[in-house]
Amino acid sequence: MIKFILPAFLALLCLGACATATPYQAATNSNGGYQDQQIESNRWAISFSGNSLTDRQTVETYLLYRAADLTSENGFDHFQIVTRQTDAQSSFISNSFSTPFFYNFYGRGAHLGFGRTRFRSVRSSAFRGRRFGTFGFQDPFLTSPSVFQEQVNYEATAEIVMRKGEKPDDADYFDAEDVLINLSNAIILPKTS
Repeated sequence: MIKFILPAFLALLCLGACATATPYQAATNSNGGYQDQQIESNRWAISFSGNSLTDRQTVETYLLYRAADLTSENGFDHFQIVTRQTDAQSSFISNSFSTPFFYNFYGRGAHLGFGRTRFRSVRSSAFRGRRFGTFGFQDPFLTSPSVFQEQVNYEATAEIVMRKGEKPDDADYFDAEDVLINLSNAIILPKTS
């Protein structure tokens, strides 16, 4: 049995150490990326979602780059951002051990058992569980309080209208070629095998 557990644990540890921010790529279920949907011949809804290692600025930069890339691919010269929004989704992860019976019994219903536990919350950076010494009882498996770490995933969405010709002198309009040139140094593409 130990022959199988140890290699699996080491493989999982290596995968965790190799985690990187979401690169500029089409969306995948596991790591995020961009998605787009055509609404009219020149109107598109686009989004870019990052994993917990991708900061807000990178997500917004990739969204703008995707808008320029899509505009260029469709033969247009510039685009207008009609709507734009960035959302943050927080998760809290526990890396400690506690027993589910006592944890839930004493009012901390978020932790469901052994290992990493994930739940959603509105705001807060850390929670600490309590030791059960109040009634003279100490759970032998709970040697320290549970510590939760916040992970934030950002998703930026926009609706754009693409146009040909000279770009109007307005802050909502972007020249696709200029955006592609100026942001190309900030774009990290996925690694190829």
